[in-house]
Amino acid sequence: MRQLSRRAALALGASGAAATFIGLPDSVSAAAKEAADQIAKFTGGKTAEKSKVSIELPEIAENGNTVPLSVSVDAPMVGDNYVSEILVVADGNPNPGVATFRFSPLSGKAEASTRIRLAATQNIIAVAKTSKGELFTNQKLVKVTIGGCGG
Repeated sequence: MRQLSRRAALALGASGAAATFIGLPDSVSAAAKEAADQIAKFTGGKTAEKSKVSIELPEIAENGNTVPLSVSVDAPMVGDNYVSEILVVADGNPNPGVATFRFSPLSGKAEASTRIRLAATQNIIAVAKTSKGELFTNQKLVKVTIGGCGG
C-alpha cells in the first residue's frame, strides 16, 4: 500500500475541492430558483414584509447534518387573527423546502423548533402567513463547514 505525502494529500484535496466548485454554480442557481418558486407558490406571488419573523440558527454550523433551527413570529394568535403557516426554505439545498409549520389560535404562539440539514453555506428563509392574508419574512445566512445533503 502506497502512502501519500502531506503535499500529495493537499494537492488531491485541492483538486477535489476545485472540481466540486466548478460544478457548484449551476446547482446553486437551480436550488435558489426552486426556493424562490416555492416561496412564490406559498405567498401567491405577493411580496412579504421583512418584519415580525425571528430565526434562530448558529452563524457557523460545524456539521450540516444537524443544524438547530427555531422560528417564531411576533403576531397575535387570537380568534380570526393568527399566524396560520410558516414556510422555511434553504436556498442552497438540493431540495430547498425544509419545513412547513401550521398553527391555529389554540397554538398560543407561532413558534417552532427543529433540526435541519444543510448542504453548504446558504440563506435560510422563513415566510409567515396570517389568517388575514398578511405575509412576513426574514432570512439568515448560515456558514456550513461540512455539508449534510451529500457533502
